[in-house]
Amino acid sequence: MIKYNPKTWFRHIFQINKTDTLFILWLELVIISVITAGIAWIKINYYPDSTMTSSLIGVYSLVGFVLSLLLVFRTNTAYDRWWEGRKKWGEMVNNTRNLAIKLSALPIDQSDKDYLGRMISNYVFAMKEHLREGVKLEELDITKEEKVALVSKGHIPNYIAKLIYKRLHELKDRGQITEEEFIVLDTNLKTFSDIIGACERIKNTPLPFSYSNFLKKFIFIYVTSMPLAFVNAFGYYSVLITVFVFYVLVSMELLAEEIEDPFGTDPNDLPTDELADKIMYNVSEILKD
Repeated sequence: MIKYNPKTWFRHIFQINKTDTLFILWLELVIISVITAGIAWIKINYYPDSTMTSSLIGVYSLVGFVLSLLLVFRTNTAYDRWWEGRKKWGEMVNNTRNLAIKLSALPIDQSDKDYLGRMISNYVFAMKEHLREGVKLEELDITKEEKVALVSKGHIPNYIAKLIYKRLHELKDRGQITEEEFIVLDTNLKTFSDIIGACERIKNTPLPFSYSNFLKKFIFIYVTSMPLAFVNAFGYYSVLITVFVFYVLVSMELLAEEIEDPFGTDPNDLPTDELADKIMYNVSEILKD
């Protein structure tokens, strides 16, 4: 996730980096400029006295308003997904801390505390990569026996949660924690499944393809036919106007596509790597003897 100072507003205008949509869309901008230049050339050379230009300007103003409403809905939907993902990771930070604090106050062996703290951190790291391309076992603090068991699991975070519950039941059976204490710990632990389930819902439920495809086609048709309305007034400068409008509209669509899946490694995705490191540090510090 890109970190920046929002107070230095003016400097960001002239700052160019590889995440700018201009670098992503340069080929599309060239193609659009060629297409619209061809349309403008045909209009200037073959239909110079067409009387429909003034009518088309009114139509494009109306269609542009409708298109702007669609893009507002698109970006708001994407940001809602990004923000919900951030809230769920915030809940994970709080719940892991609360669970570690409760464990630290229990009269159990330090070895059990170390094991549970290690598994809490492992769950977070496994969850982070589970929401991407798959869990990286080398990131987890596990033994060789635990690694062998995890390799065959399809949903590694669930199995780690199972190991935590198994150790808590063992502590309860040995009489080191009471039934009431187990229920208190379960209150925090069961939220792990709720949080990862919500994140999986965000990741696995993208915007319907038909809506996204329609919006792309709408933008393309709207932009490529724009010289018909502006070429009489601006000549070949209408090509520059068209390319600029295309850049603005498609950039909004690209940004929405980037943040609608907030758990990846794109520059504007959530800083889940940093959050996982923070949780590991907090849990180990709380459970330290």
